[in-house]
Amino acid sequence: MTESSHLDRTRAFYDALAVDYAAMFKEELAAKPFLRAMLGAFAELVLAGGGGRVADVGCGPGRSTAHLHGLGLDVFGLDLSPEMIAVARAENPGLRYEVGSMTELDLADGSLAGVVAMYSLIHTPLERLPSVFAEFHRVLAPRGQLLLAFQVGDDVRLLERPFGRPVSLGFQRLRPEQIAELLGEAGFEVRARFLREPDDDEKSPHAHLLARRA
Repeated sequence: MTESSHLDRTRAFYDALAVDYAAMFKEELAAKPFLRAMLGAFAELVLAGGGGRVADVGCGPGRSTAHLHGLGLDVFGLDLSPEMIAVARAENPGLRYEVGSMTELDLADGSLAGVVAMYSLIHTPLERLPSVFAEFHRVLAPRGQLLLAFQVGDDVRLLERPFGRPVSLGFQRLRPEQIAELLGEAGFEVRARFLREPDDDEKSPHAHLLARRA
């Protein structure tokens, strides 16, 4: 699969689902105490380092962006899907949301204090993750913070016709130790790993990794 084809497929998938997805997961963050705890730890680390601009990449409808803003961060959301960005802007008109790709961030070198990627790595082919992490490293200032979240496993789950829409997309499970190794190779220090068991409505454990640019 070429770079453009996997991005095009992901964009089309979330463009088709944006409104339904946002409605279905409207209260998800409120129901995820561990996720809020990791976002809180990330925010504290960014602020303790002097603050600065933070990017929420793959922000979807923008709930994590808004949550981080509420914790005192200067944060903006970025997503591949224009329809998701439209939902995010409608729900949070006072915040900044932009269309863009984590594979090629339109940001200056060392311009960010933090990057968050909450379940947005799972559509990137494994062989392309090193280039994504290199891009995160490029835009982060020295000792800038990185927070990743993803489902754990080795398989790819194919989701077909969600909400009856004529689209499908693969969801890649990842291994924390594998991601930690790739982050190290990209110039990051992994500072914390958190693994939780699946909730009743989930099929896989979830991992959160906190790292900083060395």
